[in-house]
Amino acid sequence: MKVRFWGTRGSLAKPGPRTVRYGGNTSCVSVETAAGTLLVIDCGTGVHDLGQHLLETRKGPIRGHVLISHTHWDHIQGIPFFAPLFLPGHQWDFYAAQGFGESLRETLAGQMEYTYFPVTPEAFNASVHYHHLGEGSLRIDDVLIRTRYLNHPALTLGFRIEVDGAVLVYACDHEPHGAEAAHGGELSGEDAEHAAFLRGADLVIHDAQYCAAEYPNKKGWGHSTVEYATRVAASAGVKRLALTHHDPLRHDEAMDTLIAGLRERHPKECAALEVFAAAEGMEIELVGTAAAREEGPSALQPAERSRPGPIVVFSRDQATVERVRGFVAGDGIEVHGESKADRLIDSLGRLRAGLLLIDAEVGFDDAHAAATALARSGDPRLAQLPCVVLGAAAPKDGRDWSGVAGWLNAPYSPEYARARLRAFLLRARCRWQVAPLPEDEQGRLEALRALRLLDTPREERFDRFTRMASAMFDMPFAFISLVDAERQWFKSCIGIDAEETSREVSFCAHAIHQRELFVVPDTLLDDRFADNPVVADGPRVRFYAGYPLVLDSGHCIGTLCLADQRPRDLSEEQSRLLGDLGALVLKEIQSRQQAA
Repeated sequence: MKVRFWGTRGSLAKPGPRTVRYGGNTSCVSVETAAGTLLVIDCGTGVHDLGQHLLETRKGPIRGHVLISHTHWDHIQGIPFFAPLFLPGHQWDFYAAQGFGESLRETLAGQMEYTYFPVTPEAFNASVHYHHLGEGSLRIDDVLIRTRYLNHPALTLGFRIEVDGAVLVYACDHEPHGAEAAHGGELSGEDAEHAAFLRGADLVIHDAQYCAAEYPNKKGWGHSTVEYATRVAASAGVKRLALTHHDPLRHDEAMDTLIAGLRERHPKECAALEVFAAAEGMEIELVGTAAAREEGPSALQPAERSRPGPIVVFSRDQATVERVRGFVAGDGIEVHGESKADRLIDSLGRLRAGLLLIDAEVGFDDAHAAATALARSGDPRLAQLPCVVLGAAAPKDGRDWSGVAGWLNAPYSPEYARARLRAFLLRARCRWQVAPLPEDEQGRLEALRALRLLDTPREERFDRFTRMASAMFDMPFAFISLVDAERQWFKSCIGIDAEETSREVSFCAHAIHQRELFVVPDTLLDDRFADNPVVADGPRVRFYAGYPLVLDSGHCIGTLCLADQRPRDLSEEQSRLLGDLGALVLKEIQSRQQAA
């Protein structure tokens, strides 16, 4: 990878005679792989110069991908000045974390409202697409990107970028979880997990806005100290550490003094890795040495992800419940209190909770019993429920506290608590994957629309097939589903009144990738569908079978499919019968095509 810094300043752009060497523009980094994949990480004011550079050095339309760590202004304020977005023929994809509110596009458009800026995103002539991320992994061409929530008042992602054996980690903005860690001390809990995210990287670009002496007055502001960044990188076996997000008050000479003082106070850590302050214009080439890891769950989230379940607070103090309710009021998350230990498991199941908070005031005995009861409940959903202790640090009493996902040690600010709770809620496993687009998507859509079947009235010649399928297999639902660009449309359906649904919730959007029968025996046991709204809510689908309708051209336009509200499977004979019916449906469709 070739890495270049276009903006290294934090919070506020600070160009001028005293920031010439390290730069005055806010956060922006570009990454280019040997295969030509272009990534842009954050779009502070530095992205303006990057845009000009791209137009000067590249011929023809530019294809690029923008990773937004979070949507605080100093990380997105350069977007309206990024020239490639305004030129036709260019293609750009934006990726960022989504909370519980507005979409990424709406957030980015907020700074371009007429009150603040003369044009809106509608002025973008390039093809621009927006994608929402959670924790997990995704592939962009030859690049594998892993994501992890960082500790910041706004929902923030760190990016671990792996290609050709080279590893780059971008962690900006991030605050230590423990006070001792902020001063370069021992790493434990989530600070140790943060170090694991950095493990073995060739280069880490890490937030280091403050030094340890400044941190007591900056606690809760969401930023690291140089001591913490160095400690966590050294413990992770990182080769090179670029300190970034420089404080706007720290001029070039002060930056020199900061780095020199760090090396003097922490010689052991600084000897274990190369530590330097990132500077605008600095280029670094990374050559692969790291071993590849297995890919984890998908980081891409549905565009309208279902809202997580409520927070249940195990506390005997109603004021604590109200305080938690205030932390998440802006996110619209429900908060329920439970004061009785013997009713806790029942309440969690009945409310379909998304997070359990245990007030440390109930005592460590009851806290440990509650966390243990979750794991032993026998309910898979409860066993995966995040459990967080509020108001205390993890005790060193020899007991197994592995059932507790985190500890919010007092004192803490409302902003800090809100950021942590949002991360735990979003980190809770969302078992719902939106189907990727087929490789032949454009040709597939052209073939589908050429049939002129979409939005036509119901016809007996198609309805007879869904009636037969429903009766032959004793299924309450049967459909002839055509998968359009943003929806699945039913030429015929049994069991529901709707004519179409969103493509994001569509099982058939997965089935069109197949060339043989696609069967999901039990949706609740399948990570692709368990939290899909048509499974979790109405009509509560538990079984699905779809026969792909593949035209002579090779394009799959949809399915003949069955669904049930109970888990089941198909025998070999039933599978053959469904295939025979599907072939007849396809013959009917293609006869229309030939007549046209």
